[in-house]
Amino acid sequence: MNVSQDLDIWTLVVHASIVVKVVMAILLAVSFMSWMFIFQKWFSIRRANAQTDKFEREFWGGNDLTALYQGAVNNRHTIGSLERIFEAGFREFARQRGQKTGETSSMVESARRAMRATFQREMDYLERHLGFLASTGSVSPYVGLFGTVWGIMHSFRGLANVQAATLAQVAPGIAEALIATAIGLFAAIPAVVAYNRYSHDIERLAIRFESFMEEFSNILHRQSNR
Repeated sequence: MNVSQDLDIWTLVVHASIVVKVVMAILLAVSFMSWMFIFQKWFSIRRANAQTDKFEREFWGGNDLTALYQGAVNNRHTIGSLERIFEAGFREFARQRGQKTGETSSMVESARRAMRATFQREMDYLERHLGFLASTGSVSPYVGLFGTVWGIMHSFRGLANVQAATLAQVAPGIAEALIATAIGLFAAIPAVVAYNRYSHDIERLAIRFESFMEEFSNILHRQSNR
């Protein structure tokens, strides 16, 4: 096998040591899962933004709150996060108001707590798999570096009994080891970019949800005094 054949990517992978092959396999599996979560999260956040925009237009368009609540109840499995927050708050407010056992402040506070609990559940759902992307971005380069170091050690150990080592003898072993680092970076870079982008998008959604809860609480407070 000549030097050009030795430096062929597939040949380098095939002739890598078993440890380096295991590292490459792990990194490729992590990269596949990372890309799967990246696309999944992209669709999830895009849908959440669209559903939030739609509900805000309906809510601030002057529609009756009871009608909005009934629509949310009837379509519970397809509504967005903001509409679920509204549903939880209005349901608790209507229950407290129907019982007529509390003051205005206590009714509004109960609705606020209900919205806050739903808000936490929705944020937990939106942030799902972000931890995996963060871990992939921070750990993958080091896993690839471990494979590279091990491969270089293995390459130099093979030259222990050689009296005159040449570049042609060393280059294939070093090149196959460096592939592990390249795969680690291939897994890490998209994960870091996606994590930063999605964290920003989810934070903006959280701000919109919290602003709505405050504004809706004020509306409930005014309604309870009528």
